[in-house]
Formats: sequence, C-alpha cells, structure tokens
Amino acid sequence: MVLAYLDEPWLERSVRALLASTGVTVEVVVVDNGCTTGAVDRLAAEPGVVVVRPGRNLGFAGGCDAGAAAATGEVLALVNGDAVAAPGALAALAAVAAEPSVGVATASVRLAEDPDRLNTAGNPLHYLGLVWSGGFGQPAAAYPDRREVALASGAACALRRELWEELGGFAPEYFAYHEDAELSWRCRQRGLSVLYVPDAVVVHRYEFSRTATKQYLLERNRWLFLLTLFEARTLLLAAPALLAFEVAVTLLAAVQGWLPAKVRGWVWLARNAGWVRTRRRLLQSERTVADRALARWVAGRLDPANVPLPPGGGFVATALDTYWRLIRRVL
Repeated sequence: MVLAYLDEPWLERSVRALLASTGVTVEVVVVDNGCTTGAVDRLAAEPGVVVVRPGRNLGFAGGCDAGAAAATGEVLALVNGDAVAAPGALAALAAVAAEPSVGVATASVRLAEDPDRLNTAGNPLHYLGLVWSGGFGQPAAAYPDRREVALASGAACALRRELWEELGGFAPEYFAYHEDAELSWRCRQRGLSVLYVPDAVVVHRYEFSRTATKQYLLERNRWLFLLTLFEARTLLLAAPALLAFEVAVTLLAAVQGWLPAKVRGWVWLARNAGWVRTRRRLLQSERTVADRALARWVAGRLDPANVPLPPGGGFVATALDTYWRLIRRVL
C-alpha cells in the first residue's frame, strides 16, 4: 500500500519500483489522500496498480485501512510514497512476515542522500511514549543481521493479512503518527515478535519537520498510546516522570510557539475519553504478555539521533533512564 498526499515527487518512482519487485507477486494499492499532481491518474493506467479514491485525506491510519480493504494479497506491505524499494525488498519482508511467530517485519530504511546510512533499523519506544528512528545516520553495514526491535517503522514494513484483520488494522483516530507503534506493540502484547530485515532495503526521502499540526498529533497520540496500551501499574509507577515531562513539554511548547497545539491534544483526549476507555479495554483484554515481560523492549534513555535535544536534554535523559531502572525493579 502506498499513500499519495499533496505533492509526491517520488510517488511514481516508488510505485514502479514496487512493481519491479522480484521473488514475489505484487499488487500495488495507491490511496489518493489528496495528491495535488497528476501522478495518481498516470499510475492508475499501470498494470498491477489499484487506485483507491476516498475523496478526502484519511491520514496515514485511515488511508492504510482503506488500502488494505482493497488489497487481495496474503501479506500486506506498507511503503511510503517517498520511498523506493530495492527489487528484493518486498520478498524479504514477506518471507519474514509469513512466519507464524512474527508480528511485523520492518525494512532497512536508508537515507536518500546517503543510501549506505540508515534512516531507521526499527524504532525504539521510550516509557514516556516517545518513538524515534533507530540507528539514524549510522552505517547500514553496522546492522547486518536480522534482529528483534521494539517497533516497526511504517515507512516500510509488512505483516500477514490475517493478523492485520484480527487486529482491526489501524485505529483511524490516530490519523497520523504512532499508529505503527501501536500496531507493533499490540503484536508484542500477543507474544509475537517485531523483526528488522536487513535484506529488505528501502531508500527513503526522509525530511524531519515540525509543524503545529504534527506537534498536536505527536503529543496527542503519544498519550493515546500510553493510556490504552500500558498496564495501570506501569502508568502509576511512571506517573512522576510522565507528569514532570508533561510540564517540561508544555513550557517548551510555550517558548517555541506551539502551545495551542499542545492544549488541543488535551482537549481531544478529554472530549474522547469514552472512546479512549473503550479502546483501552479492548487492547488490555487481547494481550497475553504483561508489561513486566515487555519492559526489556522499552527504552529508559532518551537519545534520538534524528531529533536534537533542547538545552539540558542530556541531564534529563540521564534522570529518565535512572528512574526507568528503578521502575523495572518493581514492575
């Protein structure tokens, strides 16, 4: 599945690379989330391409749900419209995703400006709900082996259709950001692994940006993830760090000018508290693995290479790591 939103200069290149995949039969579903060029119309004429036109922007979560509903394959792969997969990438992902013990297979996503270096080799999860690109900027050669990671990256990953349907796909309420983290963690809560596949090479035109809308979604969805997926005991133990960090983020938002976006996230959570409670009951009821067993996949130290920490961030990262070590002893 590939989503098309606004100007997508790499979209056609991305789709044609998928169609040229080797070792696997490919059907490419393109979801028009509001592409502003003629790329989607041109791709619609390509054999092997199915175009879904919802008529509005469904976000990454809703767009993937719409694409999955139109797809017919046994394995679903998500690939960003600004990412180009190597010929054997989909076959490598599909082979791993098909293993019964695997939840999600995530690709070796490389930086377009330097394809020998990583955009992500799977994403870490911090106990504050923060997620970042694992291995960002490091040589891909330093990650030569298949290995378990905390979370898959939605930029390029795959899972079995039956598992996707069992999980109900993405919750459209996420809209964008953290939906891939939720899907990965739900797999882990069912005892399934999340695996990094080094042979599945995908080059990504990665651009890190901060906008008010993105900040709103990142902060809102971070809390949505925590409130629905972590056990009550975990949240209680982490509460001092969560509250302290919330104060710090709020002050930072005020200084940087995105406080209204932060407040908007609180308002959404309050207005949708009923849905959040219902979602929490569902996700807690389906799990078979406790947080204590999953804690080894949760990071204590905050060290995102793709996001510069504000002044004093090093001290905060050390304090957070120390506190997580204490939590793990009593979790």
